[in-house]
Amino acid sequence: MSNPQTSCTDIHESGLISFKDAVSQILSDVPAIQGFERLNIEKARGRTLYEPVIAAFNVPTFTNSAVDGYAMYSSDLPVQGECRLEIIGRANAGKPYNGEIKSGQCLRIMTGAVVPEGLDVVIMQEHVALKGNEILIDARHKAGQNIRKAGEDIQQGQAVLHPGKYLTPPDIGLMASLGIAEINVSRKLKVAIASTGNEVFSLGSTPCSGGIYDSNRYSLLAALDRPDIEVINLGILEDDPASLLDSFHKASDYADVIISTGGVSAGDADYTKTALQACGQIEFWKVALKPGRPLAFGNINNAAFFGLPGNPVAVMVTFYQFVLPALEKMSGINNKPIAPVFLARATRDLRKKPGRTEILRGIIEQDDRGDWVVKSTGQQGSGILSSMSLANAFIILDHESSSVKAGEWVKVQPFAGLF
Repeated sequence: MSNPQTSCTDIHESGLISFKDAVSQILSDVPAIQGFERLNIEKARGRTLYEPVIAAFNVPTFTNSAVDGYAMYSSDLPVQGECRLEIIGRANAGKPYNGEIKSGQCLRIMTGAVVPEGLDVVIMQEHVALKGNEILIDARHKAGQNIRKAGEDIQQGQAVLHPGKYLTPPDIGLMASLGIAEINVSRKLKVAIASTGNEVFSLGSTPCSGGIYDSNRYSLLAALDRPDIEVINLGILEDDPASLLDSFHKASDYADVIISTGGVSAGDADYTKTALQACGQIEFWKVALKPGRPLAFGNINNAAFFGLPGNPVAVMVTFYQFVLPALEKMSGINNKPIAPVFLARATRDLRKKPGRTEILRGIIEQDDRGDWVVKSTGQQGSGILSSMSLANAFIILDHESSSVKAGEWVKVQPFAGLF
């Protein structure tokens, strides 16, 4: 993190930082957390691998058949025409055949069964003609077909998973296939969240005139509901600079990240920014972004701090564009598939001013030709939370771009992979 003594008045006090530069600065500033815990692999999905997983043996451990069929010597395969082979025995998965097999003979074999040494081809049962205790085969077959060799998937001593791997269901199965029951994963990232604002009320209470229910904290609770994150819910904090600063300092004693919503704009009552200015640890607090222009990023002691806007859509946009990438870097994740960004054709005009990045809420689908098309969800005000609920993607209009005409291509980022 940055030097705690840096004054925020020296950093972007009067200007905006671009969306791209904001992402870059955040990711360059946040550190990876230290520490690990040991887990049973059935609890490890969605966690980050802390140390390499090394194979103690080959996979498969023995050469086996990939199909139900007949195993034989390739030297017995006909070059042309057909030939007959005697069925000498049978091998099942888990029950090998241990007898002698001579040239001119074959072995009935089931999928996964051990292929006896020397036999080097398996013919699918559908490709033979069964004649009593013999099979009739033709000349279309070749050595090596339908055989899975020992170690062809994984070699003994091979590092099959590396530190920083975000563990998925196939990874869990892979470790189980190697007989691994427990692994070390990075410890959970501790994230404290809070809402601010005298107009904000908790669920179960009755808002006064001009009051609103606190939706932001619940959106964040849902977004942070991940196996690799421990959430500390600070509730609604008193809207006072000294009180806010005290709460944030206490949270920094045990949290890796603090996220608050509201109070980071330029108004007289935006006390979150005022409190943070007092400690001189803000890197920036204005981004050329709509929605999400007021965004404070910095640190309090050793905790990264994100002061998100108060409007609910702006909270969601800034969380997924700025906070989530930072959390995944801090967790040590280095290869989690990112939410793809690709081009879709706009079905309607989209208004846009150059000089800032604009992120709209959109609905993507495929047209009759299979092309991706997108439309906005309608009104795009940063307080219209229903625009997020209706959407299945962000429409990203870059900093220097202007309005988009129907039929033109725009960048879209599906929520699948983000949510």
